Amino acid sequence: MINLIIMAKCLTSICVVNHVVENDFLRGVIAMPARRALGKEKIDSLEKLSDYSEKEIMQMHGFGKNTMEKLKNYMKENNVSFKEN
Repeated sequence: MINLIIMAKCLTSICVVNHVVENDFLRGVIAMPARRALGKEKIDSLEKLSDYSEKEIMQMHGFGKNTMEKLKNYMKENNVSFKEN
């Protein structure tokens, strides 16, 4: 029993050290492929997102009509919009 407790403590420390928390930007708003595409372009805030046009974002992997509608609704709720073409 003591061995199991010691082993559990060791595993917990390893998991904490190796666990990388992903950026939570737009988590629960759009799917992971689209969030990864934004991350790849270093778009990690609504302010940075507003520097892009809707057309530019639609060209990224993971963005389609459904994802764009969700994103635009979220941006509207936060008083942010895409730049004009």
